[in-house]
Amino acid sequence: MQDKKLWRQMGLTDKEYERIKEILGREPNYVELGMYGVMWSEHCSYKTSKPVLKRFPVKGPHVLQGPGENAGIVDIGNNLAVAMKIESHNHPSAIEPYQGAATGVGGIIRDIFTMGARPIALLNSLRFGELETERTRYLFEGVISGIADYGNCMGIPTVGGEVYFSDSYAENPLVNAMCVGIIKHDEITRGKAAGIGNPVMLVGARTGRDGIHGASFASEELSEDSEERRPSVQVGDPFMEKLLLEACLELMKTGAVVGIQDLGAAGLTSSSCETASRAGTGIELDVSLVPLREEGMTPYEIMLSESQERMLVIVKKGREEEVRKIFEKWDLTAVTIGRVTDDGMLRVLNGGRVEAEVPADSLAEGAPSFPKESRRPEYLDEATDLDVSCIAVPTDFNKVLLEILGSPNVASKEWVYNQYDYMVRTDTVVQPGSDAAVLRIKGTKKGIALTTDCNGRYCYLNPYTGGAIAVAEAARNLVCSGAKPLAVTDCLNFGNPEKPEIYWQFENCVDGMSKACKILETPVISGNVSFYNETKGRAVYPTPVVGMVGLIKDIEKVTTQSFKNEGDMIVLLGETREEIGGSEYLKVIHGIEKGNPPELNLELEKRVQQCCLEAINFGIINSAHDVSEGGLAVALAECCITGGLGAKIELEKKEIREDALLFGESQSRIILTLSPENHKLLEEIVSKYDVKAEVLGWVSGDSLTIDLIENQNNNRSYRKIINLKVREMEKIWRGKLECIMD
Repeated sequence: MQDKKLWRQMGLTDKEYERIKEILGREPNYVELGMYGVMWSEHCSYKTSKPVLKRFPVKGPHVLQGPGENAGIVDIGNNLAVAMKIESHNHPSAIEPYQGAATGVGGIIRDIFTMGARPIALLNSLRFGELETERTRYLFEGVISGIADYGNCMGIPTVGGEVYFSDSYAENPLVNAMCVGIIKHDEITRGKAAGIGNPVMLVGARTGRDGIHGASFASEELSEDSEERRPSVQVGDPFMEKLLLEACLELMKTGAVVGIQDLGAAGLTSSSCETASRAGTGIELDVSLVPLREEGMTPYEIMLSESQERMLVIVKKGREEEVRKIFEKWDLTAVTIGRVTDDGMLRVLNGGRVEAEVPADSLAEGAPSFPKESRRPEYLDEATDLDVSCIAVPTDFNKVLLEILGSPNVASKEWVYNQYDYMVRTDTVVQPGSDAAVLRIKGTKKGIALTTDCNGRYCYLNPYTGGAIAVAEAARNLVCSGAKPLAVTDCLNFGNPEKPEIYWQFENCVDGMSKACKILETPVISGNVSFYNETKGRAVYPTPVVGMVGLIKDIEKVTTQSFKNEGDMIVLLGETREEIGGSEYLKVIHGIEKGNPPELNLELEKRVQQCCLEAINFGIINSAHDVSEGGLAVALAECCITGGLGAKIELEKKEIREDALLFGESQSRIILTLSPENHKLLEEIVSKYDVKAEVLGWVSGDSLTIDLIENQNNNRSYRKIINLKVREMEKIWRGKLECIMD
């Protein structure tokens, strides 16, 4: 290969090119170079992140399948299990938001049913720039439409997620899609090309030129030239995917399938080399047999195409006709394009001509990993240098609360989730808008709770603590719904890892997440790393999104955030400290995104969660709500708004600022309501777990009132610092996004 620019254009470094020559004992040809280019891209090979990802706990008593397959699987009893995975589609969504988001959903759905599981729910985690800009609104609207249309057409409910807005994501939105499926233990299928001589079949849609070099595109920074990469964005067809899903699930029940793999990033190249690598075999395939929808496609284009709605199936020899009939019934193609071999090679033929011949394992697992420099970013000194005493305490807390309730990060996301069909399949017990989504498991008393969580601002200011909080908050949201957290799937979104400061962020976020996962006993069973999320040298906030599933043993004990009954007692589990660094209050009211984020004591967090869950299981809790962005006042307002009831709150004046008392974001706090006659039992549970519990007041009336109690010279004085009608708060909270987007 004479032209050095060629392999660099394919995303390979000079060192990597030399390594390829060593592996082959010769120079690679054009097709082989393209295959190595996509498979050794960061997006496919994880060459930078693999050493760090090994720090995650991946095993546990409930884990049936950990990282390394298309999705992770965790046992929920009754011979049933949950398959789950989250992945990014950031760069495609920045260029073509509708199709980028839609195909992200399609890809993650295939990861689930490839395991033999029926997808039952979709979630997402989204980040955009500030909504004041026309471009952000264009991206936001396109992404939501893409997610909604694909999921709705598939008949899979989109039941939860999160949306945040920050200037950090202005040029590089984050679009992370999560899918969850249900499967019986004995029906789990894996992506292995086992059985020498077994036929390799390509099923589903025909192959076109869309998506070529999509994996490489996802492994570089966005720039002014990125718009030219629009052809790299795949085009999805949810109706085709629905047929493919049903055909694949029907096929897997026949016992004819040895292995199955989605054609995602890097298309036929990745699916063939990965299935062979997992089984320790080889694959020989003939691209002249691949059904095409465009004329004149070259072997290079066929091997790298990322056309959607396709699967590679390794079938037991002699059962090919059975497979064809099933797919013909569903109006899909199913063609034998190759066979499993015993030589460990991925051999690509075009009729009788060999177009490529490389060791399959070298493509799937052979990307060289060079040590990366890690260095604490200089920005942290300035970003965490916050003198709170220089920040004036507001005098009108009513105004402050309304402003925060109207912040797009806090305001209701109904404009988003009302575009989703979240009730299809009729298993949704708790719809979007509470702490976590809840679905019933048909044929049992059980349910599962699902959530996605991450505060990128926290991770920017303190990556270790921010990473740990992402895990803790996800678990806390599940617990507030009555679920025991089981496992994590993650989507780690960062800038360019070749920059020592970005790699340091990545390492520290993973370390914080890993510590939290170990203590909270939520192993990481699947996930995705998305690097190079930066434009013109400016990286997004480090955003390690945590998707989590929890088990509810009795669906009758599901809990939601809304206040339920007049006269219920309101109790705060946990303790409020003077912590306003990195808060939504500081950003919205003072225009400051600085300071240290709240501290997190993971042992305390675990006890608070155990205390809450035990109280819920005793049947004494009427509502539970995690205190997070916006602090205690916002959490109380959300409970009032969603329940349509007011609250009378009395807060003891503590040795902390009043704005921190109301809007600080101290961790490990949960608002509970219960009937007064159950308070004694709650106190016993609280004592057992050695956590603090403070009676805040009562559910009452149609207003949220907060009185500050001060003790001076044995005299108690009351000062009303919040007094707002629930309807007034609701108008701001529910109407903000709709007003902006109309």
